Amino acid sequence: MSLNGGDVVVSTQMEEAPTFAPCLPVPNIQETVRKNPLKVPERYVRSEEEIEKVLYMPHFSSQVPVIDFGLLSHGNKNELLKLDIACKEWGFFQIVNHGMEIDLMQRLKDVVAEFFDLSIEEKDKYAMPPDDIQGYGHTSVVSEKQILDWCDQLILLVYPTRFRKPQFWPETPEKLKDTIEAYSSEIKRVGEELINSLSLIFGLEEHVLLGLHKEVLQGLRVNYYPPCNTPEQVIGLTPHSDASTVTIVMQDDDVTGLEVRYKGNWVPINPIPNALVVNLGDVIEVLSNGKYKSVEHRAMTNKNKRRTSFVSFLFPRDDAELGPFDHMIDDQNPKMYKEITYGEYLRHTLNRKLEGKTQTDATKIKECGI
Repeated sequence: MSLNGGDVVVSTQMEEAPTFAPCLPVPNIQETVRKNPLKVPERYVRSEEEIEKVLYMPHFSSQVPVIDFGLLSHGNKNELLKLDIACKEWGFFQIVNHGMEIDLMQRLKDVVAEFFDLSIEEKDKYAMPPDDIQGYGHTSVVSEKQILDWCDQLILLVYPTRFRKPQFWPETPEKLKDTIEAYSSEIKRVGEELINSLSLIFGLEEHVLLGLHKEVLQGLRVNYYPPCNTPEQVIGLTPHSDASTVTIVMQDDDVTGLEVRYKGNWVPINPIPNALVVNLGDVIEVLSNGKYKSVEHRAMTNKNKRRTSFVSFLFPRDDAELGPFDHMIDDQNPKMYKEITYGEYLRHTLNRKLEGKTQTDATKIKECGI
């Protein structure tokens, strides 16, 4: 791919809101737990091999990179170097000094907690349709025999605003829509500045990566993990990498559940109060020809506490072209990924169950032996 991505003119012709992927209906796990908190239904029980306790390495948690976003967004060379190392070695990092009001972050946590405390009848007013993954429900369920995640979700496409589907935005609690709007606006600011910083460590001009997107789309997925009486039997969210460019996560401050694969081990991302967690998506892996990799991660459950995570995905428009930049390819680093439109890659990913990084096979050049 040449460096002309920064010269792309944004088109407004694609006005119809996209649909993403169908999903089979499954039981609401919050309601299941409410009716019988001691029993784990068979469809949620994992094998001991899947849980992989022996590879749990909490002592690595202190090594997860922390980046000062204020310094990074002003082009601080040391912080850019830290970003480069974090992207090469971890694919995950936390950012502090991001400029978002702490009060706004807490308001979103509070009002979303109110939503999940509503009756199932009220929440089901916003249930996902059979042909898309916006609304309240579950994703990535493609088989009646599939082992399910211990998680309910609310998913909304936030930006561009013309793609929103208002029927899936809850009217109750009253302040939920406005709070999501305010929070997502701040995530958009942080995310686009972050993509500009990634452009710099790619060795590109600051706005080239954003230009390549044609338009940055942004989705919000709220994951709700009820307590589980036997958390060693279940997984909150199956190991996977994200099909996004970058993913920005707000965690609960007092419950650990997010884990990242690092050197073959599972490492918990311990919450830093008021920090945001960032992980690279598959788009960055493809564009960098594997220099920066999207990383497998999963969510685990807790016996005594519910946990909620707020996951914002930033990703290109469907017609954006993906493929390694030319300057990322040389004799020592042969081309590992073929060209593909983002829409084709995203649908390929969303029409599968979560299964590690297997979706990236769709764009890998087989001769590379990776």
